[in-house]
Amino acid sequence: MISYAVLIVHRAMNCHIFSAMKNALLFLLAAFVVLFHGPQVKAADSTTTSPDISWSGFVDVYYSRNFNNPSNRMNQLRNFDVYENQLGLNLAQLSLREQPQPVGFHLDLGFGTANDIVQGLLNPLTGQTSPMTSTLDLVEQAYLSAIIPIGSGLTVNVGKFATLMGYEDIETNRNWNYSRSLLFSWAVPYYHTGIRLIYPFSSRLTTSLYVVNGWNNVVEQNNSKTVGLGIDYSLSSATAITLNGMTGFEQPAGVPYGKTDVGELIVTQRAGNDLSFAADAVYGRERVEGVLDIWKGIALYARYNLNRESDIALRGEVYYDPQGFTTGVTFRKATFKEITATYEYRPWSHLILMLEGRKDFANGDAFISSGSLLPAKSLQPTLLLGAVAAF
Repeated sequence: MISYAVLIVHRAMNCHIFSAMKNALLFLLAAFVVLFHGPQVKAADSTTTSPDISWSGFVDVYYSRNFNNPSNRMNQLRNFDVYENQLGLNLAQLSLREQPQPVGFHLDLGFGTANDIVQGLLNPLTGQTSPMTSTLDLVEQAYLSAIIPIGSGLTVNVGKFATLMGYEDIETNRNWNYSRSLLFSWAVPYYHTGIRLIYPFSSRLTTSLYVVNGWNNVVEQNNSKTVGLGIDYSLSSATAITLNGMTGFEQPAGVPYGKTDVGELIVTQRAGNDLSFAADAVYGRERVEGVLDIWKGIALYARYNLNRESDIALRGEVYYDPQGFTTGVTFRKATFKEITATYEYRPWSHLILMLEGRKDFANGDAFISSGSLLPAKSLQPTLLLGAVAAF
C-alpha cells in the first residue's frame, strides 16, 4: 500500500500537464491512503513507526454573501473568507505530531484559500494568484521539538511555526468567530522560520523567545534576524494577560533602513462558566528611508455558551492605518471598524457549523460594489455560513 501511494505521488510530480494544485491534492490523497492503512504499515515495519505519533485534520468550507454585490466577487479587507457568492474551500489541514519525550516533531500540511494567503500565493485584495514556488508552500508548520532538562524544562522548537502574535488563529475551529479580525488580517505576521524557546517559570508564568528569519518567509531576505518575546501570565484561574513583541528589519537587503516593531496586549476574562471576554490591542510601526508608517487597533470579544451544542460570539474592533501601509488603501487617515456576530452550532462532536453576520465600516471608499472595479463604498455588509469537519 505504501508503494502504491508513493507511485501516485511520483507520477503526479512528473506529469507536466498537472498543475501544482493537482500535485498537492494527489499528495494529500496518497497521505490519506497511507494513514488509513496505518495498522498494515506498522505490521510490515514496526521499527520505523512510533506508537506515540498521532494524526488529525479537518476540512473547512464556507459560503459568503456580500450585499454590495462586488463586481470582482471578493470581500474586501478579509482574510480568509475572501470569495463572495460562491462556495469556498477555506482550509483543509492534515497534521502529524509526536510529543517530545524528549524529542518530537509537528507537521501541518495546508490546502485552500487560507493557506494560499498565508504563503503569499493569493492577494486577498485583488484576487491575483501566483504559482506555487516551493514544496514549503504546502507546509503551514513543520518543526522539531526537544525538551532540555533545565529547571522546569526548556522546550526548543526549530523550523517553521505559527507566530506568537495575535489573539486569533489561522484555523477557524480555534476561534470564536468565523471571519478573522482586521488586526489578525493586517497588523501581525502569520508565521516564522527559525528557533523558538518556551520556558515555564511557574504554573502562572510562561515566556517564549523567537529568533527568526522575519515575517512570513522561509528564506532570509536580509542580513538581520527578527526577535520576538512573549509573556503569558495568569492572574487567576479566570484572568490571563499576554504581552507580545517583535522587532527586526523586514525590508530586502539594499533598503537603507526598514526596521519593524510591533507590540501587543491580550487580556482574557471568564465570568462564570458560560461567559468569556477578551481584548486584543496592537501597535506597529516601520521606518523606511526616513518615512515612519504606523498602524494600531483594538478588538473586543465576548462569547456566551447557550448550551452543550451552541455558543454565540460578538466582536467589535477599530483599526487605524493612516498611511495605508498595511491595507493598501489610498485615502488619508484610513480608519476601519467592524462588528461581527457569530452563532456556532455543534450537532456532532466532529462538526462545527457557523452562521455569521458582519458589517465593515471605513472613513473612505474601501469596498467595491456592483458595476465598478474600484472601491466606491464605505460600508460592507456580509452574511456567511461556514462548516468545519474534523477527523
